[in-house]
Amino acid sequence: MVKKPSGNKRRHNNRNFIRKNDKIRAREVRVIGHDGEMLGVMAPEDAVKIAKSHGLDLVEVASSANPPVCRILEFGKYKYELSKNKRNKEKTAKRVKEAKFRPRIEEHDYVTKIRRSEKFLHQGNKLKITLMFRGREMEHINLGMTLVKQAIKDLEGVGKADDQPKLSGRFIMVNLSPIPQNQRVLRYNSEEEAEVEENDDANDEDFSEDDGITDDSSS
Repeated sequence: MVKKPSGNKRRHNNRNFIRKNDKIRAREVRVIGHDGEMLGVMAPEDAVKIAKSHGLDLVEVASSANPPVCRILEFGKYKYELSKNKRNKEKTAKRVKEAKFRPRIEEHDYVTKIRRSEKFLHQGNKLKITLMFRGREMEHINLGMTLVKQAIKDLEGVGKADDQPKLSGRFIMVNLSPIPQNQRVLRYNSEEEAEVEENDDANDEDFSEDDGITDDSSS
């Protein structure tokens, strides 16, 4: 009879599995204390005793090192921080948002769009500004270019243009990237407002996910 692989073997092949305490198989480990102090190389059994004396766990944090590196810490909190960091990475590297403008936009609508653009850049996302001309509006390209440059200036506290705005057909377009987080200064949102993510709305004509196709039907 063919022996079925054990559940533990499958679990240990899982890259997300984290060894702790008596699950650590190395003969020796390099141990970092709960206060960040290097405790040296020792048998994992001895390190577990030290961890338990502090009411904590011995957790393998670098299995590929020689010897493996373990830390004494609170395992539940450690897993939560790993999960939080993963979510943050996925969040900040995820999207390019397109903000759509018109050359004769009302002041109130302009400020609303700038406020939302500022929030999006502050959250670490890239932004594409698109201004569309219709009909005889093409006679006022300078007006549209001035508006786009003003938007770039109004957002300079959280982002900077990757290049100069360019006219392409009936559109003026420019991409903005967020500046480093410790340099961001909000002008149109409070810190609390800027941290709140807005739900994406498929019917939102002012903002959309940039899919490489520019189609503005906003008024």
